[in-house]
Amino acid sequence: MRRSRCTKILATLGPSSSDESTIEALFRAGADVFRINMSHTDHAKMRGLVAAIRSVEDTVGRPIGILADLQGPKLRLGVFGDGKAELEEGATFRLDADTTPGDATRVQLPHPEILEALEPGHRLLIDDGKVKLVVSAVGEAWVEATVEVAGTVSDRKGVSVPDTTLALSAMTEKDRRDLDAVVESKVDWVALSFIQRPEDLAEVRKITRGRVGVMAKIEKPQAIERLDDIIELSDALMVARGDLGVEMPLEKVPGLQKRITRAARRAGKPVVVATQMLESMISSPTPTRAEVSDVATAVFEGADAVMLSAESAAGQHPVEAVQTMDHIATEVELDDNYATIIAAQRIAPEPTGADAIAAAARQIADTLNLSAIVCYTSSGATALRVSRERPSAPMVVVSPVRATARRLALVWGLHCVVSPDARDVDDMVDRACAVAFQEKFARPGQRLITLAGIPFGTPGATNLLRVAYVSDDGRGGA
Repeated sequence: MRRSRCTKILATLGPSSSDESTIEALFRAGADVFRINMSHTDHAKMRGLVAAIRSVEDTVGRPIGILADLQGPKLRLGVFGDGKAELEEGATFRLDADTTPGDATRVQLPHPEILEALEPGHRLLIDDGKVKLVVSAVGEAWVEATVEVAGTVSDRKGVSVPDTTLALSAMTEKDRRDLDAVVESKVDWVALSFIQRPEDLAEVRKITRGRVGVMAKIEKPQAIERLDDIIELSDALMVARGDLGVEMPLEKVPGLQKRITRAARRAGKPVVVATQMLESMISSPTPTRAEVSDVATAVFEGADAVMLSAESAAGQHPVEAVQTMDHIATEVELDDNYATIIAAQRIAPEPTGADAIAAAARQIADTLNLSAIVCYTSSGATALRVSRERPSAPMVVVSPVRATARRLALVWGLHCVVSPDARDVDDMVDRACAVAFQEKFARPGQRLITLAGIPFGTPGATNLLRVAYVSDDGRGGA
């Protein structure tokens, strides 16, 4: 099951893709990691999906990653007497704590933290920005706003406050229950929604204690302002373009996508580009030309993964959507411009021995035209460093820890294999050559390069680099 591309594909599971046979079909079509959206999944259903994915993993013999996406705080209006109201441009509209059903002049905003934080000039965006209000006056437990973009508002529509930093955690009580459940189920990644500040990640890290990778979804302006700090505390990032495009001008999103992708790569953290990538394939068997270009742009930029949401979760053509994304990524990576663009983005290694060895492995592999770079890793740190280099040679990860191999399934270019740890350096070379031979990355007579940390099993201690020949029996020779 060797992929013909380096960019990974993340497919969301849902009504169209919850049974084991469809999950297997999605994997064979190209999905590397599966996303479970906890906004629409209870704990019993989540456990069933995890069990189905693990069963498929046993069938195909490849590590498969699982991402649980937490819902995060949902800010909503109260209810209206008639179920809805029409707001006219220029009208004054009041939001307050009164539970009385609303009308065209006022409605309850059942979030005191918003009422306390809003200031004159701040925007309120209702129903994904379809209606826009600008705060004109504030009082105790109320605000008045002017309708800048008119439209219909109705019961419990979502509210966004892009100019306001709220004194609330990115974790709700539901999220805490969900987090306990997904950690217990041994998922590989958990995504945290509506991050505003690096402190939002601290609570998740305290609960998970390294048992799951923490992915920060970048979808609020406040997160952009503190991006470097958020990257430092996270294990991966997601460019969540849907909410980001609601809370910021749409024309800024492409530039932010590039900025976030490049910042994550500099830090050696995986980055996922998500939302509406092949949206038309929810109902159509083929994408639009613009959607193909959108996916291609993310691949050209060097994103670790591209994500399907409703296309695979609730669409009519989930397998075809994965196949289409696979074909696009594969074709882009064959383009002559791809290698040039990826190489131009390469940055100097960090001043550590492990980073220097990873950079040297990439350079040696390119200079000697080696068949593969084989990384031995327990924690995944060695493989992440090599992936950041974006080498042209295939990267094979050999890990004795299945959870590490599953987590690395998200990372650009990594082909993960679970294998017992090496006994010594000679055994390491033999195992590396055997794995590369068995997985069809190297033939007898070809050379490869092996990276590891000595003593074996020591996290983050990459300090060994060795070039070896693959012998006729598939083993190694100096």
